[in-house]
Amino acid sequence: MACMKEQKIIRRIWLFFCMGVLIVPLYLFSVQVDFCNLYGGMPSTALLENPQSALSSELYSADGVLLGKYFRDNRSPIDYEMLSPNIIQALIASEDCRFREHAGIDLRGLARAFFLSVLLRRNRGGGSTLTQQLAKNLFAIRKEVNYEGKCASIPSLRMLVHKTKEWILAVQLERTYTKEEILTMYLNTVTFGNNTYGIKVAVRTFFNKTAAELHVEEAALLVGLLRASTRYNPILHPDKAKYIRNVVLAQMVKHNFIKQAEYDLLCEMPIELHYQEENYEQGIAPYFRAVVRDFLLKWTVENGYDLYADGLRIYTTLDSRIQSHAETAVKEHMAQLQHKFDDHWKGANPWIYENGTEMEDYVETAIQKSDFYKQLVQKHRGDLGAVHAALHTAVPTTLFTWEGPIQVNLTPWEAFKHHRKMLQSGCMAMDPHTGHIKAWVGGINYKHFQYDHVKQGKRQAGSTFKPIVYTVALDNGYLPGDVVVDEPVTFSLPNGETWTGKNAWNYFSGKKLTLRYAMANSYNSITSYLVKALGPELIVNYAHNMGIKGALEAVPSIGLGCSDVSIYEMVSAYATFLNKGVWTEPFFITRIEDKYGNVLQTFIPQNREVMHEDTAALMTYMLQGSLDEGALRGVSPELRKDNEIAGKSGTTSNHSDGWFIGLSQNLCIGVWVGGEDRCIHFRDFANGSGSQTARPIWEKFMLKLYEDRALGYKKAPLVDRSSVSDKVKQIIQIADQEKRQADANSAVNSENYTHKQNKINKEMLDVNKIF
Repeated sequence: MACMKEQKIIRRIWLFFCMGVLIVPLYLFSVQVDFCNLYGGMPSTALLENPQSALSSELYSADGVLLGKYFRDNRSPIDYEMLSPNIIQALIASEDCRFREHAGIDLRGLARAFFLSVLLRRNRGGGSTLTQQLAKNLFAIRKEVNYEGKCASIPSLRMLVHKTKEWILAVQLERTYTKEEILTMYLNTVTFGNNTYGIKVAVRTFFNKTAAELHVEEAALLVGLLRASTRYNPILHPDKAKYIRNVVLAQMVKHNFIKQAEYDLLCEMPIELHYQEENYEQGIAPYFRAVVRDFLLKWTVENGYDLYADGLRIYTTLDSRIQSHAETAVKEHMAQLQHKFDDHWKGANPWIYENGTEMEDYVETAIQKSDFYKQLVQKHRGDLGAVHAALHTAVPTTLFTWEGPIQVNLTPWEAFKHHRKMLQSGCMAMDPHTGHIKAWVGGINYKHFQYDHVKQGKRQAGSTFKPIVYTVALDNGYLPGDVVVDEPVTFSLPNGETWTGKNAWNYFSGKKLTLRYAMANSYNSITSYLVKALGPELIVNYAHNMGIKGALEAVPSIGLGCSDVSIYEMVSAYATFLNKGVWTEPFFITRIEDKYGNVLQTFIPQNREVMHEDTAALMTYMLQGSLDEGALRGVSPELRKDNEIAGKSGTTSNHSDGWFIGLSQNLCIGVWVGGEDRCIHFRDFANGSGSQTARPIWEKFMLKLYEDRALGYKKAPLVDRSSVSDKVKQIIQIADQEKRQADANSAVNSENYTHKQNKINKEMLDVNKIF
């Protein structure tokens, strides 16, 4: 009887065993094929062979520096060969000590986890291998794919199915990839917190180095972060971060990756970080990166890519070294100018009407146009009383100052007033021969002022527009030495009225002036004469051909810079003079590659001939006049010595806008300075002219470029004399001779005239009334 019972028990055991042998494979197979949609799908074989994680697109300068990234998840891939052995050893010791022995599933680890967690109810971690964790990450990465089936509605079954899928996928990964490839994929997909995805980004964020340079203690800290990136964050919780680092180091001792003596030394070391979180507001060239981003968003849509996920590599024309010098020049001068501006107003508000009285409703009108105000209206559902209360309630606020950001409790109303009192600036440098944009400074601080003053902002050009008028004149038969009388020029307007261009100093000398001298000293009368002789329509046509794309009014005052233009447009126009009359469109991207390095598109700028080569050469000679015999003779002697440079300043009505466009052999640089609105400015020309506000930035910038010998910018002739025609050489020679003779005659025979002329020049130099 007992024998029969034993046989019965044995048969049942064999039955359960056979059922298990049969059911488990059937269950695994049914999960893999998603039988009747019970379990949901799994990543395809193609995905396993080529895992699609969201990769940041990277922006590089012409000198190979990473300028920034565009990302949803800040992730950049890295190859196994670029990893320090320290990070590999720390990872294996801490997360999967039998990684090189198992085939995706560690049965010993599973048994241990089951015994401790289920039977003894001690939470000592799961038995997941690194391969299983990678499988889980791959499911998480493909958030747009629904991997849930009908069983997902039952919580216990849902968890079992998820774990089963991880096992299946882990085995497939082990069959498809080498151990090194699995480790690399794992480190490229995990998150370390602080919006850092992947080991490459994490190392740069926390230690500002490459993954190959990681020390043992640094690798242990990062591996510890994988357990709980917030709890062990070294920025927020340094003590906890040190604790988990030492736990990982202890594991490395246990598994013979480091010696006990090394552990004893390392565990006492403090955590040393060089933390710098990557975001759009920080780093070099933020305005430039924003402009490129807008272009790339359009390009990616048209070409079927995702800028924030496809890992594109974008190579630009910007030189990080030149950019750094431009940013420094702007910062140095604008900090000084702002202090001067504050002292000039002595606590009064700088927004004024033309008669000099304060615009009392300015802040209320301006703030209602801001995005912040519109967000408040939306937040309070149109309740203007609540909006008004929010504007006048003090809150913790970060204010921009040139001494650094300050934290204060301040109402949004007062914070808005503070920031509106700040003078703004824009600066762009371009290689005139290639069209390559080398530097782009769109404002004084991107975090607080994101409006771009290089291309987005447009203001009246003042006298920087005059060289376009003189270009038309030279291209139509006039010569630099031709003389015109400084006298009123009156235009009849369509409405029956008249308009007369006045000189900035409000009188006319009645003397004959050469075109070169007149342009150098910004005589509005001579410019008006040329506009009347040539016609406003022809000048507008030339301006458009030279790169001014915005609307221009064909009116008598066109030559005095009454139309709004951008720095981007003005630099492209002036660069034509150095490029032998050929306009080249400024551009900032040379090529775009995919994440594998395949070139998707190369970019070649547009160009066209807009003036005769001789005209371009003569215009550079004319622009040198501003520095040789004009009111810009105050340019730094160090910059002028053994060098040829040229340029033109500009100042608009009420001194609202200060401009300077400068030329050297290989660079055309444009600078603008002004208030956020036209009503914000200095009271007088002595302080607010382009010579005082914009030109110093150009000077500082140029001097820094010459001092940086690694860049290769040297003092040199403005144009290649060997390419200048004999006709142009003769014209310049005659003009110079006539100038010297006129100076001599003026000194000997025309004492009264000389006295009066010197008086005019002195007034222009002292007051800087140069348009």
